[in-house]
Amino acid sequence: MSDLGDRRAQKKAQTRELVRTTAHRLFAERGFDSVTIADVAREADVAVQTVFNHFATKEDLFFDGRAPWVQGVADAVRHRAPGVGPLSALRAHLLEFMTLQLSSLTCPDERCYRETLEASETLRTYERTLVFEAEHRLSDALLDAWRTPVEDGEPTPVDPAITAPLTAAIWLAAVRVLIVENRLRVAEGLEPTEVACTVEVLGDRLLGYMQARSGTFHGLVDRSLTGATEDRRAV
Repeated sequence: MSDLGDRRAQKKAQTRELVRTTAHRLFAERGFDSVTIADVAREADVAVQTVFNHFATKEDLFFDGRAPWVQGVADAVRHRAPGVGPLSALRAHLLEFMTLQLSSLTCPDERCYRETLEASETLRTYERTLVFEAEHRLSDALLDAWRTPVEDGEPTPVDPAITAPLTAAIWLAAVRVLIVENRLRVAEGLEPTEVACTVEVLGDRLLGYMQARSGTFHGLVDRSLTGATEDRRAV
């Protein structure tokens, strides 16, 4: 029974991969909006229902395997090394993410993927839902990290329930702007690796500043500010 189950699982995985690679090829050749699920099923020689058995929507099919960043930002916080603070881990992860996103534009397949995405309003809208999902997952990861603080040299928020979503929103918005604006520079003819190096330096400065000032902007523990607030209330 175990061997039979293993063979079924293997067959299912092979079919899923066939559907995905077929769809990605068709999307690249014809554009996302011009390809239907029926087209994918016919090209992969499977039933339409088989495609839906593996992918709920055409958008899911397009992004499958292409958006590890949705969970990646949260994992960077949850699986950080001992003694590393959540913001330090997040900063390191986002810097690597930004440079990879831009330097990967040297690859023709990556450029084709981006062009297909940008050509479809449906995909751009769906990508925004993925950004929001990443933001929510990061918020949950930060909240868990700050509710169970450890000795990592970073201050703990006074109100993690507010600080976590605020931090997730601000940090990911900053990173998204840096990536999107610099993709335009690459499209205008600049070398991707050169742009990536520039963004790495700028991103490190920006995220470093945000991390250093987190006590001021995100309500983290800051005794001097707390004292000043209490003084004003007393007056």
